[in-house]
Amino acid sequence: MSPPPTPPMPTTDGDNPCRVEVTDVAIDGVTLLICLCGLVGNGAVLWLLGCRIRRNPITVYVLNLAVADFTFLLFMVTSSLLYMMENISCSSVVSLTYLRSLFLLSLFSYNMGLYLLSAISIERCVSILCSSIRRPKYLSAVVCALLWALSIAVIAAVTSLCLLHEHEHCQMALISMYVLNFLIFAPPMVISSTILFIKVQCGSQQHQPRRLYIVIFLTVLFFLLFALPLSIWNFLQQFGYTVVPSQVVFLLACINSSINPFTYFFVGSWKRHCSLVSLQVAFRKVFEEPEENMVCSNDTAMDTLAPAC
Repeated sequence: MSPPPTPPMPTTDGDNPCRVEVTDVAIDGVTLLICLCGLVGNGAVLWLLGCRIRRNPITVYVLNLAVADFTFLLFMVTSSLLYMMENISCSSVVSLTYLRSLFLLSLFSYNMGLYLLSAISIERCVSILCSSIRRPKYLSAVVCALLWALSIAVIAAVTSLCLLHEHEHCQMALISMYVLNFLIFAPPMVISSTILFIKVQCGSQQHQPRRLYIVIFLTVLFFLLFALPLSIWNFLQQFGYTVVPSQVVFLLACINSSINPFTYFFVGSWKRHCSLVSLQVAFRKVFEEPEENMVCSNDTAMDTLAPAC
C-alpha cells in the first residue's frame, strides 16, 4: 500500500525553517470544504429518506449509499485536517500506521459505494426488462446486508495483510481487491446504467420513472468520472507508477461522495416552472414516481411508511 503524502521537510534556512507546500495546503483546504458540504447533503438525504419519504426498494439502496458516502467523507475530513496540520507544522502529527488505517477505512466506504451502485443499476435494469418475475419483499434489505458483509470481509482481509504482514502480501491484497471491483462490479454497473439511459431516451411508457433512471445514470457517470480515478491511481501505485498527486484523486473522490444529494435535488426540481422546490418535494419527485410499469417490483406495499422522526 502506498503511504499517504509526506509532510514538508525542514530546510537549513534560519528565517524559513520549513517550506510549506502551498498547493498541497490549498487542495486539502478545498477537499475539506467539499467534504463538509457533502456531509450536510448526505445528512439531509438520511433525514428525508429515513423519516419523511415513503419507504420503497430504491430508497433502501439510496439510504445505504448515503451512509457509505457520509462515512467516506468523515474519514476524508479527518485525513485532510491531518495533512494540513502536517504541512503547516512541518512535522508528523500522527504515525504512518494510523494514516494507513484511516486510508483503509476510507476504502471500505468507497468499495461499499461501488457495490451499492452496481446493485441499484442491476435491479432497476432487471425490473424494466423482465415480464413475469415477482420481486421478493425484502430483497433490497437483504442485498444491502450482504454487500455490507462483503465490504467488511474485503477490507478486513486487506487490513490484516497490510498492517500485519510484509509489503508483498499487502500489494497482492490490494490488487485482488481492485480486480474484484473492476471485473466483477464495475462492468455490470456500467452496462445496466447504459440500458437505463437508453430506456429514458427511447421509452414510450407513460408512467416510467424517468427521473429515477436519470438519477441512477448520473450517479454512475459521476462515479466513473470522479471516484474511479482513485482506484486506478492506487492500482498503478502498486507497480510504482505515479501519474497525478494523491491529493487530486482524493479530491475527486470527495466530489463524487458529495455530489449525489445535489443530483437528487436538481433532477427532482427539473422543469418545475423554472423554480427550485423544497428538498422534500424534489426527493419525492425522484423516488416516489409511479412504477406501475415495473412488473418485477409490483409489490408496491412491500415496505411500511418510514417512522416519524
